[in-house]
Amino acid sequence: MNYNFKDTIIALSTAKGAGAIALMRLSGNKAFQIVSPFIFSKKLKPIQLSASHAGKHVFALICEHNTVIDEVLINVFVAPKSYTGEDCIEISCHGSMYIQQKLLQIFLGAGARMAQAGEFTLRAFLNQKFDLSQAEAVSDLIASDSEASHRMAMQQMRGGYGLKIKLLRDELINFASLIELELDFAEEDVEFANRSQLIELLDKLILLIQKLLKSFDVGNVIKNGVPVVIIGKPNSGKSTLLNALLEEERAIVSEIPGTTRDTIEDELNINGLLFRFIDTAGLRNTNDQIEQIGINRSFESIKKAAAVIYLYDVNQLSIDELSNELNQLHEHTQHAKLIVVANKIDRLNSEKIAYQKVAENDIVFISAKNQLHIENLKDKLFQLFEFNQLEMADTVVTNARHAHALKLAFENLNQVRNGIDLNLSGELLAQSIREAIQELGQITGEVSSNDLLANIFSKFCIGK
Repeated sequence: MNYNFKDTIIALSTAKGAGAIALMRLSGNKAFQIVSPFIFSKKLKPIQLSASHAGKHVFALICEHNTVIDEVLINVFVAPKSYTGEDCIEISCHGSMYIQQKLLQIFLGAGARMAQAGEFTLRAFLNQKFDLSQAEAVSDLIASDSEASHRMAMQQMRGGYGLKIKLLRDELINFASLIELELDFAEEDVEFANRSQLIELLDKLILLIQKLLKSFDVGNVIKNGVPVVIIGKPNSGKSTLLNALLEEERAIVSEIPGTTRDTIEDELNINGLLFRFIDTAGLRNTNDQIEQIGINRSFESIKKAAAVIYLYDVNQLSIDELSNELNQLHEHTQHAKLIVVANKIDRLNSEKIAYQKVAENDIVFISAKNQLHIENLKDKLFQLFEFNQLEMADTVVTNARHAHALKLAFENLNQVRNGIDLNLSGELLAQSIREAIQELGQITGEVSSNDLLANIFSKFCIGK
């Protein structure tokens, strides 16, 4: 990392572009010294910022060479009671691009430097304002675009499972030190670490990690959106359904079979949960090379889907034919939740419509063209993913890095547990315990490298 934490940093915290207001922040031990020479009262009397201004709103003029640049609102935070744990100043100015750039130039010229991506949050982590899992949740919170992903990020930012892992890791460290002590007295056959207590702790940790790993499948979906693939034969109405779900003309609709040659993707928020719908090329045998590429991509999309909507023209397929179609697709769709949707019911006589079950899935009858029963399909999708109970829990993993570390810790703890049953030497147990401690520490940041931190915080936006 190329950070110099003795510098006072500055960045815009609001998005680029003109607006009603913009917010910039400075953090570092020279923040007051850098800003004070340029701020004045409305009567043009100098204002010297200090700790006495903490918690107060300071209305001021920012001037350079006796020229007023803007009238601003300044908030002062004194170390360690700030986001970064350092002296911080937040300046709300008018959102003119000229004003924003001018103020940055003034303070950069006075000794501040531009913050790098995520540097404010990195300083907060290094100053122990929160652990690494909470710091990563800040980025997730900014990126959240649904009620569910927002709730998950808030839970993790407020502590989530980080504290729980830290406490259990501390207990594991205690046992590791006792086993290490045993090694020093190996010739005397002394046992310092109570094996029954160690087994109890291992069982508790293994159970917790199993629960966390299981929650990752759900947490990852909540964070990134539920991938839903729409499949079916050509002209079954897949593109029309995508347009009906999104309530806009997103995909080209044509009576000509095979119009969709590639996947088309868009997002929809249903009851606070984000779904990513993927319209695919119609599934059929074809000699058209370009269309075949699209069909191959359809099957690739199915592999990554959490849910698959199989759409068919209710006028074209009988129930028996539909069963055959689904049986042929079973190998590709068995990993995902399947919704069978009968389309074009507007062309049927009402007495012919019968709600039946195929492969234990209720058929949803719709008319995508006339937008009939589209809400029923949305409700069905939402009900398939029972996230409400998990959302209220405080042990949901949404971060792939955490899941990987938990998996490695789980493997090492299982080795320790099995090693105790096999009466393995303390030396072998100690090695696996050390590795488990290392992996758990990677999650909370108690064990971290410069490369790891640089990789994590480089993905943050500048200003956070």
